[in-house]
Order: sequence, then structure tokens, then C-alpha cells
Amino acid sequence: MTDENKTNRRQFLKKGLSLGMVAGGAMILGKPDFLLAQNAPQGLPDLVAVRNGEPDTLFNKGIELMGGMSQFVKKGQTVVVKPNIGFPRLSQAAATTNPLLVKTIVESCYAAGARRVYVFDNVVLPTSANARNCYRLSGIEDAAKEARAIVVPVDDFSYRKVEIPGGKTLKTAEVHSLILDTDVFINVPVLKHHGSAHLSIAMKNLMGIIKNRMEYHLTGLDQCIADFCLYRKPDLNIVDAYRVMMSHGPSGQNVENPTNVQLKKTILLSRDIVAVDAAATRIFGREPEEIGYIKMAHAQKIGNMNLKDLRIVTFAL
Repeated sequence: MTDENKTNRRQFLKKGLSLGMVAGGAMILGKPDFLLAQNAPQGLPDLVAVRNGEPDTLFNKGIELMGGMSQFVKKGQTVVVKPNIGFPRLSQAAATTNPLLVKTIVESCYAAGARRVYVFDNVVLPTSANARNCYRLSGIEDAAKEARAIVVPVDDFSYRKVEIPGGKTLKTAEVHSLILDTDVFINVPVLKHHGSAHLSIAMKNLMGIIKNRMEYHLTGLDQCIADFCLYRKPDLNIVDAYRVMMSHGPSGQNVENPTNVQLKKTILLSRDIVAVDAAATRIFGREPEEIGYIKMAHAQKIGNMNLKDLRIVTFAL
């Protein structure tokens, strides 16, 4: 392989993301230039970004750079993989998580020794029949089942009430029982525009594990999104930025070739739900400080939106 080919292979990240160096060799996100990814910093990274591949290859490389799925899933454990399945849209609309990504994550969990892997989302639509259409049209139901996941029916949910320690606005929530009982919780949102919250990413995706989500809208959406993370943060967040809905969110356009979707072919992985939302915000073309719930969660020390402080590994396939 020539030096030019090596350079092209490792060039990384479009508008809104680039690389710089800080003490210790950590990589940061900065000005919108094309720069080369460097070697991984010592120790496991805080955040991984992978670009220029299909959803399965993006994830496989990303989880490798995170140290492998065995860092998160141990033999015999139960896992919940929680994508966004909130709207009856085809995957091209980018309103829901990419089904191939979900399938590959489930396969990786089983390869790491998981005993059971569950997939579900709380779909708030007028009838359960419409909700079931979300599972079907998104392609996630078939993809998850192909990977041997247990897809939980939308009309077979159970919830338990919990207290939110330190919540400023959200004091209690009814949380899906599987989240309360599972060993490992993997959050797999799609990055997209949102009419009320500006962006829907990892923290916003957690609204799909609670029952009383209307309370968020009635009492303060951004603060409630941040508050819930005080109860339970996912063990791993994987942001699907393969196709990104740039407007008309969160439901998008119900057409086969929507005009508001950009193909960015990127995924982000992090334990830190605030950091991964901050990085995804940059990919979208905005700044973390512009998104209310990211600022609030950072202030509440739920995670770190200051990307320059983090060890970030990037890779272009």
C-alpha cells in the first residue's frame, strides 16, 4: 500500500469533527478540517469514532478500539440493547436506528458470552398495531431476531417506579422492568434532528425505557432528560450516525428517499453518555453548548461535554 493510500484510508471526519493532540497523546475534536488519525492513546479510550464503512464494519472496528465487547458483557449475563424504534418509518428515513447495526451488536453480545439479549423500545403511538408497525417497518425486529435477540412485544411491557436521586425536575420515573433487572444496558440511538430538544441522541433515547414520558414535556424536557441519567446510565452508548436526519425530526419524512437525510457513515462509542452526545452534536454541525440537556447533564456531573479533556480514538475505514 502506498503512503498516499495509507493517508486516504485514515483520513477522518467531516465538517464538525477533526483531531488535535493534547498531553498524553489524547485526541480531541476541533476545527472542521480533514486530518489524520493518530495512534490510540495509552489505556482504553473514553470515546471512539469510526467513519467510512457500513454499519456492521463500523461497529466491529469501534468495539475493537474500545477493547472488545468482553469489556462490557461477561459470560452468562443478560443484556438489553435499546435502539430507537419510535416511528413507523423505513430505515432510509433515519428516524430509527440502523437494523444492521442492531443485528451486529446483538451478535457481538452473544459472542462475548451473553446468556440472553433483549431488544425493545417504548413506542408511543395511538394503537399497539401502529406501534408494532414501528418494529416491522424499521427492519429492527427481523434483524434482531435473526441475531437471536428476544424482541419484547410492545404490548407486553411492565414497569416499576423508581426514585431519581438528585433530580432537579424529574423526581420519580416508571422504568421498564428489563432495565431494572438486566446485567448490561447498551444504548443505541440514532443521531437526528428533534423539533423540541433540537437533537435526539443518547440521553434522549432513554425516554424509550420509561412509561411516563409525557411528564418530560409538561415539566421541562431538557432538565428531565438530564435528570433521568442520575438514575441509571447505560454501560455502553453506541450512536448511529450512518444516516442522519437533518430536519423534520424526530419522525422524519415517510418516503423511500427522504431529502433531509445526509449519509455520514459514522458511529460513536463511549461509556460517557454526555461525551458521546457532545461528539454527535459536532457531527451534526452544532456545538454541545447549544443543546440544553447536554449543558445540564454536564453541570450535574453526569458526564463530560468538554471533549478536549477526553481520550478520543478515531479511525477511518
